[in-house]
Amino acid sequence: MSVFAGLVEQLADLLQPLCHAASAAAAIVLFTALVRLLVHPLSRAAARGQRARAALQPRIAELREKHGKNQEALQKAVLELHAAEKVSPLSGCLPGLLQLPAFFVLYHLFSHPTIGGQGNGLLSHALWGAPLGGRWSDVLAGSGFGSGAGLVYLALFAVVAAVATFNFRRARRTAAEAGAGAAVAMAGAASGEGDQQVPGLGAVTKAMPYLSYFTLITVAVVPLAAALYVVTSTTWSAVERAVLYR
Repeated sequence: MSVFAGLVEQLADLLQPLCHAASAAAAIVLFTALVRLLVHPLSRAAARGQRARAALQPRIAELREKHGKNQEALQKAVLELHAAEKVSPLSGCLPGLLQLPAFFVLYHLFSHPTIGGQGNGLLSHALWGAPLGGRWSDVLAGSGFGSGAGLVYLALFAVVAAVATFNFRRARRTAAEAGAGAAVAMAGAASGEGDQQVPGLGAVTKAMPYLSYFTLITVAVVPLAAALYVVTSTTWSAVERAVLYR
């Protein structure tokens, strides 16, 4: 943790002449961008995987017709088809999974008063009056929603809501263009995880376009530093998918 704390501090010092008091917050945004650049090759591979899965749709439809209501046989046949075509139904999950350690690092750095047995200097940083180690509940209990700190969270909520709406509308448009089997395609377009095509997950895939809105809850309950990571990464994902999945 001391190594990561030093990295954030160095990035903040580097950005100090440009961002002044918001240098630590800008360092977190830059750190997030660096993480997303590292996993971008996997995101491109996930996009190729989704296109490959989409190409299997006619054959999967034939399997559904062949096996009828025998869900166990259908699931086995679909998985065998994926294996034969060297298409992984879970490849789209890798970019998201590999980002989790970076998120938990930031969460830890801004949730503990000490790091490596010494005082955590990162907790002294703030963004327009909102401590990077604080939470939305602290703002509501303290300065209030209309304060500078409250406006920081209002801006973050607005960005998350806009990105979630963009993802949802894009998913609906993808579903309309796809026609048959649109519910699954719509889930993949909104979540970036792709169409897994595993029978029995219909209810889950239909609900996935709405999951982007749960990011609002994450932003509200985690430290502001971790919330900045989530908002930056979510926005990056929306732009990345719009380019890779067009």
